[in-house]
Amino acid sequence: MNDRIPLLIDTDPGVDDALALLMAFDDPRHDVVGLTIAAGNVGLEHTVANALKLCEVAGVDVPVFAGCASPLLHPARDAAYVHGRDGFGDIGYAKAAKQAEAEHAALAILRLSHEYAGRLLLVALGPLTNVALALKLDPALPSRIARLVVMGGAVTGHGNITPAAEFNVYFDPEAARIVLEGFPHIDLADWEATMAHGFSHDGFERWLQADSPKARFYEAISKKTREWSSDRRGDHWHSADALAMAFALDPEGAAETLERPVAVELDGRHSRGATVVDWRREGGAADNCRILMRYDQARFEARMRAALGA
Repeated sequence: MNDRIPLLIDTDPGVDDALALLMAFDDPRHDVVGLTIAAGNVGLEHTVANALKLCEVAGVDVPVFAGCASPLLHPARDAAYVHGRDGFGDIGYAKAAKQAEAEHAALAILRLSHEYAGRLLLVALGPLTNVALALKLDPALPSRIARLVVMGGAVTGHGNITPAAEFNVYFDPEAARIVLEGFPHIDLADWEATMAHGFSHDGFERWLQADSPKARFYEAISKKTREWSSDRRGDHWHSADALAMAFALDPEGAAETLERPVAVELDGRHSRGATVVDWRREGGAADNCRILMRYDQARFEARMRAALGA
């Protein structure tokens, strides 16, 4: 039996996701068994195409499964203003030769959870629509997942898409609520952890000068996003999905985590999509999330450099 950890990644490839996927492809302890794709950063047609292209650039043969093209209930705005209309900086890359599999992403999640029952690491980097649908189809799904790592939320209400909400959760808060209520334990890397683990634009630019196809491709697709970030956030660059992936691949790098009950607000006029943490456990609910507070910055940056071939 292959002793590498089977890794299934649910993602909506824009620029952040691309760096996280390169990190996963580069890790010798994990075997990426599939990419299940949702709409989020941009529409499903683009996120699927981006996943296929990134596999091609990285030289990996990983099956890609197209999933949900919209949130479960309500339309949501995408993040094309950050990632480009196609999610990969609108560089006009040549499409990948390979096509997506015929199987729907939610069904692929269920099938792979049986195939790797008790061993599967599931990492969700985008809106949780596909995972929620899989959970509704089979509520026993969590019993077969060894670990679920989610990039999402803003645990003290400092959002990045509304004042209170983080993008992934806000895009499909109904799905996020289903997942947080359906899984007894989730490892959560939120937006505020992302902001606490920035790295310098200048240093990142040097990594992107590496003589590798991955670095060259990532330099091209991230240019628009890096310019946007530099204008909005100063001299540090942030990658939410890369931090979540570091936490997934190397949990020993977590310097501080906190276990707490976390819920998703659906109804508030100003707080729809907010992740509400019961910090003092006033409500009596069980802790359902291990929240990443601090991660070893040197280990995080080393993984990103290695993934780019720098």
